[in-house]
Amino acid sequence: MRFAFGTLTVLPVHVTRWDRAAARGGMLCAPVAGLVVGLCAAGAGAALHAAGAGAALAAVAAVAVPAVLTRGLHLDGLADTADGLGSGRPAEAALRIMKQSDVGPFGVVTLVLVVLAQVAAVAAAFEEGWGRGAVRVVVVALAARGALTLASRAGVPAARPEGLGAAVAGAVPRAAAFTAAAVVLVVCAGLGAWWGPWEAVRCAAAPLLGWCAAQLLLRRCRRRLGGVTGDVFGALAETAGVTAAVVLTLG
Repeated sequence: MRFAFGTLTVLPVHVTRWDRAAARGGMLCAPVAGLVVGLCAAGAGAALHAAGAGAALAAVAAVAVPAVLTRGLHLDGLADTADGLGSGRPAEAALRIMKQSDVGPFGVVTLVLVVLAQVAAVAAAFEEGWGRGAVRVVVVALAARGALTLASRAGVPAARPEGLGAAVAGAVPRAAAFTAAAVVLVVCAGLGAWWGPWEAVRCAAAPLLGWCAAQLLLRRCRRRLGGVTGDVFGALAETAGVTAAVVLTLG
């Protein structure tokens, strides 16, 4: 649990172990960290909405809080991964581009579109009431962190021999990863069940489809880069989250 919160959030948790067992347990607990981040984001958005700030401002707050609580690392990973994949260069050159501190045109465009999509989708949720908006924000956070657990499953290689990607790549047994994903789906369905069976189905379908989108990106990264990196993990989380947020607006 310390590993999960210490590496995935800015919460004051001291990571005392950095071995394979800690990485395995930490990535299994990634959805728990996502639940805490989601509750904080939902609370900020719901409070603004209940105070009369409107759905748009509530959505901005709900999207900003996870960025703050993660130091923007997932968004940074998304931008770096977009630059690396968009460069069209061989794996080694693409990985060097991803390690650079600046953000290229592919990264900027990707960030702008993803953040706009997140704000628009969350605003649509808050337009249906602060309670439903808050629940959907939590579902999106669970979907994003659940993607990290699935990407850490056995058989997924690291693109580099060092870094967070190498520490957690392949650390989680496949059965444990899929079991954790199933638990997340049950929790999401339970949250949506307050508004009836259709909302329960939608809240379960959102992370499931988000993970499908993340797996497509993971497949692309494995082919182009040879495996995962810390940046790729961030990109997977953002991909799953924004896909889940959009799915929750449908129907």
